[in-house]
Formats: sequence, C-alpha cells, structure tokens
Amino acid sequence: MRIVVTLPAYHEEQTIAAAIQEIHEALKGYPYSIHVLDDGSRDKTAAIARSLGAMVTSHPRNFGLAEAFREEMRQALQRKADIIIHTDADLQYPARHIPEMIAALKKGNDLVLGSRFAGRIESMPLLKRLGNKAFSRVISHIAGIRVTDAQTGFRAFTPAVARLPIISGYTYTQEQIIRAARAKLRIAEVPISARKTRQSRLMRNPFSYAYRVWITIMRIYRDFEPLKFFGGIGLFLFLVSFLFAVYTLIFTIHFGISALDKIIPTLLVTVFFLLSGLQIILFGFLADKQRS
Repeated sequence: MRIVVTLPAYHEEQTIAAAIQEIHEALKGYPYSIHVLDDGSRDKTAAIARSLGAMVTSHPRNFGLAEAFREEMRQALQRKADIIIHTDADLQYPARHIPEMIAALKKGNDLVLGSRFAGRIESMPLLKRLGNKAFSRVISHIAGIRVTDAQTGFRAFTPAVARLPIISGYTYTQEQIIRAARAKLRIAEVPISARKTRQSRLMRNPFSYAYRVWITIMRIYRDFEPLKFFGGIGLFLFLVSFLFAVYTLIFTIHFGISALDKIIPTLLVTVFFLLSGLQIILFGFLADKQRS
C-alpha cells in the first residue's frame, strides 16, 4: 500500500517544516512519501521541504490552486499511489487525523473529506463560514449526498478519484466531489479539528470574497446543472414577458384596441423577453443533453 501525501505550497517557508514534521509523526509505521507542489514560491519553501525528505516539484510561476492540484494528481499517479492524502501547508489541518481518513478509505470509501464543520474550528471569519456553508448546500444538492464541508482541502482518496478530470481554473474542491458522486464512487466525511491560520489571501477583501462565492456557485450550476441554470433564467424572462402582457391586456381593456399604437415599445419588449426566455430554455436542454 503506497501512500502519497501531497501539499500545494506558495510562500509557506514559515509553516512548511512543521507541516511536514507533523506528517512524518502521524504516519509512523506506514509506507508513505511526501510530495510538495511549490507553486512558484520565491522564498525558501522548496529548500526547506527537500531538507525534510519531501519530493518537490516547482512551478516557474504561480499557476493557482486548480493547476497545482492537477499536477499533484499527475505526480501521485506516476508514483503508483494506492492512497492519496491531500492537505495544506499552512498547518490548518492537523496531520494526526490522517490515520482516521486512511481507515475510512479501507472501509470501502473512495473519497474521504476532513470536515471542519462536523468537528471543531478554532477560528473562521463569519463571512467565510457562511460562504463555506452555502457551497456545501449547493454541492450536496447537485451531488445528491450530504456534505458538510465541500471546501475542505484535507481529503484522502483512491487513484480512481485522482483520475477524475478537473477543468476548473480556480479550485478543485467542489468539482472533485461532484465528479466522484456522479461516477458512483463512495464519499464519506471524517470530523477534524481546524487550527487558526494566517489571514486567507481570499479574505482580505470581504466583498470580493462574497462576489467570488456567488460567481463560483453560478458556475457550478452552469457546468453541472445546465437545465436548472438556464431554465431558471428562461423562466424569469417568461415571467417578465407575462407581466408586460398583463399590463398590455389591462391597457387594451381600459383604452380600447385603437390605443395600442401608444404602447408599441411595451409590445416589442414583451416579445423580446418571450423569445429570449424560450431560446435560453432551449439552450439549457441542449447543454443538458450534451452533458449527459
């Protein structure tokens, strides 16, 4: 049983040593290796990781979390991993939970999520907590399973999960869960504790973070539930056209057909919204057919 522990790292020279040492301690007695994906750090992250026995792959510049994850998966599969553990280099996730996650995999699960919300969170800003819970509700709905922490970066999985395509340009967390569920792979959660870490790079501007949350949720529905996404927009346009049509009818009853020339712009807007709604709904059916 080959265990590969992967950590994406970007300017983590302050925490990478402690993170790797925790993994060494947690996996005593297991056959394992540690792989650090240095995503363009300009500090000593890579050198420190190598000095502690980790294999390091360095990107020439920062490509972001999604591309780092794809490269991690390629490396783990090349190393013939039987179990892949993915965690962060900022010490948010205590490595002592790794054996619990391995045990959950051995029970027949394919993807095991370390759930902060099922366990204990030392500190998390309210906006980020609400955003994470919103993600979890959306992912639970789309995947058809209950997930309490869809955003967690602490997870263990089999090669079958590692081979699933990740096409997002931003993150992998939600997409991996949805694709695993739709591939009929077994998903479980293990309660974990989560430490307070440095301020998230995504949380420096709370309004920007809230915008990212809702844009990402819309993209998830667009990519995985296109009929619901485009159908909802189309039905909204139908509703608008219906309201304009009601207004036109009331106007006609009150002033007579001869007065219709006074509301020609309203008639044109009614037809525009009606046809637009129909086109968008048909596009949703087409996208849903292509997806399936």
